[in-house]
Amino acid sequence: MSSENGTKMTGATSLVKSLEHAGVDVMFGIPGGAILPAYDPIFDSPIRHILVRHEQGAGHAATGYAQATGRVGVCIATSGPGATNLVTPLADAQMDSVPIVAITGQVASGAIGTDAFQEADIRGITMPVTKHNYLVTDAADIPRAIAEAFHIARTGRPGAVLVDIAKDAMQNQTIFNWPESLSLAGYSPVLDPETSAVRDAARLISESSSPVLYVGGGVIKSNAHKELLKLAELTGAPVVTTLMARGGFPDSHHQHLGMPGMHGTVAAVTALQKADLLITLGARFDDRVTGKLSSFAPLAKIIHADIDPAEIGKNRRADVALVGDLKRTIEALIPALNAEYSKSKPDLTAWWIQLNSWRSRYPLGYDHPEDGSLSPQFVIERLGKIAGPEAIYVSGVGQHQMWASQFVSYENPRTWLNSGGLGTMGYSIPAAMGAKVGAPDKVVWAIDGDGCFQMTNQELVTCALNNIPIKVAIINNESLGMVRQWQTLFYNQRYSNTDLHSKRIPDFAKLAEAMGCVGLRCDSRDDVDRTIAQAMEINDQPVVVDFSVHRDAMVWPMVAAGTSNDDIVIARSMAPIWDSQEL
Repeated sequence: MSSENGTKMTGATSLVKSLEHAGVDVMFGIPGGAILPAYDPIFDSPIRHILVRHEQGAGHAATGYAQATGRVGVCIATSGPGATNLVTPLADAQMDSVPIVAITGQVASGAIGTDAFQEADIRGITMPVTKHNYLVTDAADIPRAIAEAFHIARTGRPGAVLVDIAKDAMQNQTIFNWPESLSLAGYSPVLDPETSAVRDAARLISESSSPVLYVGGGVIKSNAHKELLKLAELTGAPVVTTLMARGGFPDSHHQHLGMPGMHGTVAAVTALQKADLLITLGARFDDRVTGKLSSFAPLAKIIHADIDPAEIGKNRRADVALVGDLKRTIEALIPALNAEYSKSKPDLTAWWIQLNSWRSRYPLGYDHPEDGSLSPQFVIERLGKIAGPEAIYVSGVGQHQMWASQFVSYENPRTWLNSGGLGTMGYSIPAAMGAKVGAPDKVVWAIDGDGCFQMTNQELVTCALNNIPIKVAIINNESLGMVRQWQTLFYNQRYSNTDLHSKRIPDFAKLAEAMGCVGLRCDSRDDVDRTIAQAMEINDQPVVVDFSVHRDAMVWPMVAAGTSNDDIVIARSMAPIWDSQEL
């Protein structure tokens, strides 16, 4: 039992003590009127508070911290606009199953519902985009609400939880009582899959001649990467890792076919299409992976393993459902599979001949621009080679995100952070900040676009003032690049409102210097390695490199939205590479 239980204190002090009991070591936030009572005890707390420049930065920093460490990230804001500025990070974290807890102040309980100054029904606003949320109006309820919030955020399928606390609840006196145990009615995540389902899955795998391990972000959330490697080598099956699973299986492993989906490798996309069995682990059959759902993997039976039962059958009917923690599920599946293999093990030789044919025929690649300008893919590829697989890479959203997922080799989990489900521009800089706080001994590179960078770059001030030396590579093509690519391909090159003029205004290197960072520029292929090496040597302050790249580089391969994965294309002609004879 906590030694502080039974002590009289204000609700605000109770809140901070509760966060300490929950194991919080850092939080990101901005004070304001309704949350101000909490900031007085924060002054004396061992919890590190990082004062951000915008609440959205606080939310994404909490997410980056959580993704890099596996711990719960924490952000704190005031009522009204402070709280509503957290909506995007909450939705982002919830979509990508990231455990964060947001603390918000609320107007005094007697004023709730009166349209008081800086009042917003943040509980109602965030109900669709959080795993759970609370409105606390009684100081006595604060410890339990905080304890439950952290428990819900990190258990089962991780997610975002908001705790909104009325100002008078923080000002009033209470008796502190930290709960030593929790029992939440209706909330009991299943951790171990049913034994019969495990046996059924093992039987299906033993009967499959063209299986694919379709791996999603759940493998990283459940720390199941070692178990996945054992399962993959036991089955001998090819592995594809989704955007959220990059690093969950080593890129260098010969069984890895790359990333599936809209901008996945030809081998990965086609393997899913031609498989007779998908062993789906912590993935949700997202539309960016499946393409036109009715034509996705038409020959395949489905084993679907996920801790969230709501995902089973949501988009694709499962022949075998394995509901449980993915680490435990794979641990149970391996002996069951060994038992099946003792009777007979399928020969995957013919399948691998086909897979290796696709892999060798259509590798990822890119061309250097004929005008001598800088290839963005080359910049990102060299960055990955020089920084290495131990670094953490945090991307924004758009073309640079896809290139970073394609041309950096990921060998370890929690080294690739991005906004996958919500696709949030502006994610990269604050998330990189959070990742560096959580993993201070790691090199952290934010790979950002010139569009994304201009949404949240004010957090570089936070980094500079708080000794958080992230490194930023701006892939500057003067455009909202992915939107421009779609305008090129589908809108007759009518470039409506995608030109950012970012090579003229602002001067990113000068802007970085004005915010207390080192600013560098690179626009020549010959200078790329030298510039990256120079950035790698700067470890006492943030560094920003403005890479001026070719404007019309495109992300290939591509499955156009709403089309079948069979229609994957690798060039601007948009001609599908497969015809019915080839497949």
